[in-house]
Amino acid sequence: MAKKRAREADGAAPDPDKMQEDESSDDESLLRQLLDVDSQLFDISGLADLILSQPTIGSTVKTDGKEADPYAMLTALNLQEHRAKKPLADLIQYLGEKAKATESLSALPELLASGQHVGLVLSERLINMPSEIAPPMYNLLADEVEAAVEDGEPYVFSHYLVLSKTYHEVESTLDVEERRKKKGKVAEPATYYFHPEDEVLQKHALAHGSYAFTKNDEAVADSKRAFQEMGIVSKGHLILIEAGKFGGAIKAMNEYLSPPS
Repeated sequence: MAKKRAREADGAAPDPDKMQEDESSDDESLLRQLLDVDSQLFDISGLADLILSQPTIGSTVKTDGKEADPYAMLTALNLQEHRAKKPLADLIQYLGEKAKATESLSALPELLASGQHVGLVLSERLINMPSEIAPPMYNLLADEVEAAVEDGEPYVFSHYLVLSKTYHEVESTLDVEERRKKKGKVAEPATYYFHPEDEVLQKHALAHGSYAFTKNDEAVADSKRAFQEMGIVSKGHLILIEAGKFGGAIKAMNEYLSPPS
């Protein structure tokens, strides 16, 4: 019996009221949220099917029973194992192209083409879900991967590639012109994280960086100003972590985000 499964037998598994593994859950809406405006470029249903085809890897969080929509999801796909499957092949090509255009991610395209077993980490949750949900989900993923490796499944990863999102605030064109007239220069917008754990993960990363979505139209940002003075523009974000450092990254995340006892 694998270690993770043995811990479950000893009653040390995560609280089932807070976290449930449900292979039948439909994660398509969370995948669309994660990929944002570029989700239309991919076969989201096919990606969801790939996720659901992994009975021992991946978890969702629900509060209203197994038939309810998931509030959060976390899983890892072996890019090498599934690279011939079109839904993932399209995503790999997309990520490689984005990395080529992002200096801080320059090491990624060669890695994706090398044949090494890279684990693509897909993590998303509803906007109002607290960030404290991330540590137990990542702890569970680490346990699942350990157990799967012990059972001879193809999860011996060389690296983990976390797919996420960032955003920056953007002023209207009129506001920017006014500031240019007054100050002569407009500062680069600050980057913010939808997932606070990303700031911790990237401290342990080999490479990380944000990229513009292919379908992004910054004019849309002005339409989001109903509740705040500034709009937002979201970007894709990648964090590449060597497998040997992934456990340390998760430990640091736990220390940073876990609520005080």
